[in-house]
Amino acid sequence: MAAGKVLVYGGKGALGSTCISLLSSQKYWVGSIDLTQNENANANVIVERDATILEQETQILKELKSVLGSEKLDAVICVAGGWAGGSSSSDDFVKNTDLMLKQSVWSSVLASSIASKFLKPGGILVLTGAKAALGPTPGMIGYGLAKAAIHHLTKSLADENGGLPTGAQALSILPVTLDTPMNRKWMPKADTSTWTPLEFVAELFSKWIKNEERPPNGSLVQLNTKENKTTLDIE
Repeated sequence: MAAGKVLVYGGKGALGSTCISLLSSQKYWVGSIDLTQNENANANVIVERDATILEQETQILKELKSVLGSEKLDAVICVAGGWAGGSSSSDDFVKNTDLMLKQSVWSSVLASSIASKFLKPGGILVLTGAKAALGPTPGMIGYGLAKAAIHHLTKSLADENGGLPTGAQALSILPVTLDTPMNRKWMPKADTSTWTPLEFVAELFSKWIKNEERPPNGSLVQLNTKENKTTLDIE
């Protein structure tokens, strides 16, 4: 008997894979949505990279209906995303902004659509914003724009007219830097004592799924790590 059912959007990425491993060990049924398969997931929905957002929605909802039937999800966790820099004068400004919208906003909008249809009453939708996007991001405008949109989406979903099932909550985590293999590769000299461990985030999600220490609906939860200790700042 599964402890519950959780869907991880971005389930093949570093954080998504960590979440699936932890939740599977806790006897949850875990589904993954990503561009490639996560072998540890109970079910996989593989999204076509070049499909439009409408095509992705049609495919995802059809496959989830087939997999879940009449059953509902305890949580939808969206940790899909990426990073690209550039100001408005950068040669790749528009290209990178397009990429950030597709990686972060599209995935979050699709996760929200999934949650509105498949989440249990009282369930939880978690999106991934960014602390940097609480203010101007001149050196990475596309990234900041996309993450600020997710903050807005979270607050809107949390409203009683936001479309989520009765009693369901929408939250966003706002990390600074996550301790991923890719970040270690590209920033080998950085002070990793200020990076948030993936295991901490996965454990946090696990608590929230069980309704333990869950912040108020619509919260933007900053993850502040200093000297290898992470604290939460909730707003």
